[in-house]
Amino acid sequence: MKLPRRAFLHLAAGATVLPAVSRIAQAQTYPARPVHLIVPYAPGGTTDITARLVAPWLSKRLSQPFIIESRPGAATNIGTELAAHSSPDGYTLLLFDPSAAINATLFDKLNFNFVRDIAPIVLIMRTPFVIVVNLSVPAKALPEFIAYAKAPPGKINMASGGTGGASQLAGELFKVMAGVEMTHIPYHGGGPAVTNLLGGQVDVFFAPVSTAIQYIKVDKLRALAVTGITRSQELPNVPVASDFVPGYEASFWIGLGAPKKTPEEIVTRLNKEVNAALATPDLQAQFAQQGGIVAGGSPSDFEKFISDETQKWGKVIKTANIKPE
Repeated sequence: MKLPRRAFLHLAAGATVLPAVSRIAQAQTYPARPVHLIVPYAPGGTTDITARLVAPWLSKRLSQPFIIESRPGAATNIGTELAAHSSPDGYTLLLFDPSAAINATLFDKLNFNFVRDIAPIVLIMRTPFVIVVNLSVPAKALPEFIAYAKAPPGKINMASGGTGGASQLAGELFKVMAGVEMTHIPYHGGGPAVTNLLGGQVDVFFAPVSTAIQYIKVDKLRALAVTGITRSQELPNVPVASDFVPGYEASFWIGLGAPKKTPEEIVTRLNKEVNAALATPDLQAQFAQQGGIVAGGSPSDFEKFISDETQKWGKVIKTANIKPE
């Protein structure tokens, strides 16, 4: 039987509308079961702490458990790959940090492409590094440190939390922009780096504020500058590095993402709920205790931020010829 043209067009239009209606219905009922939040680190670090601040809020607001799954290893690539290859239905999410932008250049071969495979949801927080030195270093301020490092050059040992990590790249960017030489000494995490800085085995560490602040406050380490665009609430008397090295900025940040092709309506809802959480004084205060500042914004804002960070750190990796361990 041949359908009249009008009936055919009506059926075709209905077929086009059905997928959109299905996606909207899915978003309205989301989540209908527990959501898994992958953290590509072992428990206890800044990214894990952030997950444990945000997950309870989402669980309460969306009436389903948000279960934190720690999947450490391979410089965050194990957990990220798991998320990238998960079903794009909103039930697997990823909490990630600058490693996502760094690894795109640092590793020649990955089983995923972060920009292609992960949909940005929201930038949750940013925190500067703090440039801290052992008390034996004679510099009391950043200009003095730069002068000390230059005359003669090559005597400064710079700790990091690991080769290719955000703390090393913050130091490498500083080396280029300040025109100083420092020998990189990698450690397996910020804790061992701080321990050896306290012991004098290394001279300087571009440390997460949360890692170093307790030693700064009891005068066991000297803070020369923070690396963000503004002063840290937790270290209000410490200047920003860009006051002395114009244009310099390096931050640790944490954001939320989902597998690409996750329905836009679900991404939008999660973005809305996280932004609502970040607007609460309680969560702002808890992030401030970690040296962080809440961020927020739209998925497109976060997408541009990731693109900018990927390009920025890609240039640093190539200039410093950094290779993965």
